[in-house]
Amino acid sequence: MFLIFLRHSYAQNEQKVQSSKTVVIEQISPGAYTTFKVSNNVTIYKVGFQNQFKMNVAGHLFIPKSLDTNSKHAAIIVGHPMGAVKEQSADVYASNMADRGFITLAIDLSYWGESGGESRNAVAPEMYAEDFSAAVDFLGTRSFVDRSRIGVLGVCGSGSFVISAAKIDPRMKAIATVSMYDMGSASRNALNHSQTLEQRKKIQAEAAEQRYVEFKGGETKYTGGTVHQLDQNTHPIQREFYEFYRTPRGEYTPKG
Repeated sequence: MFLIFLRHSYAQNEQKVQSSKTVVIEQISPGAYTTFKVSNNVTIYKVGFQNQFKMNVAGHLFIPKSLDTNSKHAAIIVGHPMGAVKEQSADVYASNMADRGFITLAIDLSYWGESGGESRNAVAPEMYAEDFSAAVDFLGTRSFVDRSRIGVLGVCGSGSFVISAAKIDPRMKAIATVSMYDMGSASRNALNHSQTLEQRKKIQAEAAEQRYVEFKGGETKYTGGTVHQLDQNTHPIQREFYEFYRTPRGEYTPKG
């Protein structure tokens, strides 16, 4: 049976749904979880469900207050940029589309944010694809969602991840991307193909040696992300990232 915390009338109908997976739905206050202003026309729910690997996927479900829950409606899943969490740009797009009448679900990909998975911040595109399919599972079992009208929006790195997901999951009927980034190419070649083959091989060799360190209990070594400080030599792309991820405009660190 679903484990459901009810805070809204639509959830009454969801009690009738049977599943071997646990689903959590809880209404939340926007101010505690968002970095932006949420329309008064939208209600937000904190949700959790499992993917096929029994890992918890955390999400924010946005529902228009005017929605007729006795009818079936289109729904959109939103994926966050690589290295981000749902409370940032994914929630922004989900909130705005809900304000326009769509049911939307912004998720944390596995190993990130409030979703499950160890080691934290792992890069696993195949698992990300599964998370999007699990989000379809969740939405498609809501009584007010039209299974034939579920789409996915990928922001930045998620743009390429949702395309991978859609290639193997025909239930995703529409795909859109925002500033899509090919993370595979970026990892291999760096920005504007500035990384040489020799540099890439050096990184691979260092990563291989680091496995011995971590296997013996040594400290986990993480790759770099957005810089914490700006100086005169900071790359323009890093400045752009900093202005969002390191300022009140978009900074958000989930618990854990």
